[in-house]
Amino acid sequence: MNEEAPNTVSGLIRKRKEIAGQIEDAQLRLRQAIIDLDNIDATIRLFRPDIDLEEIRPSPLPPRHSAYKGEMSRIILGALRDSGRAMTSKEIAFHVMAERGLNVHDKRLVRIIQQRVGASLKHWRERGILNATKGPGAFLLWEVTDSRPSITRR
Repeated sequence: MNEEAPNTVSGLIRKRKEIAGQIEDAQLRLRQAIIDLDNIDATIRLFRPDIDLEEIRPSPLPPRHSAYKGEMSRIILGALRDSGRAMTSKEIAFHVMAERGLNVHDKRLVRIIQQRVGASLKHWRERGILNATKGPGAFLLWEVTDSRPSITRR
């Protein structure tokens, strides 16, 4: 028998456990979503008993890489605060992707996320929350400023 077989098998067993756990989690989330939908349907029927709920088409899901409002900023600012050091936009993009469970080996997706991170970093720099300094090569190093002005919405 191959000497690597025990390590290979144990690695496959670990991966199987991981995927089985993901399936269980997905089933629980699906079950909760069905319960939530049933509750909303029942509430709608209180106000419109004659409604045909089958005519209400589901909204399409946004692409996996799109984020909820404020999610990117929360992850970016949290990463910069937690790291205790200045970071490049690419480092921050990898942190965002890891936090959101995105494939960090997908080069196209890395570029998309890095562009979104860059836009968010510039947004927060304009508001005085972040500071950028010249780093290695043409990279900027981003960090949270010491003085935090109050954030106002536009």
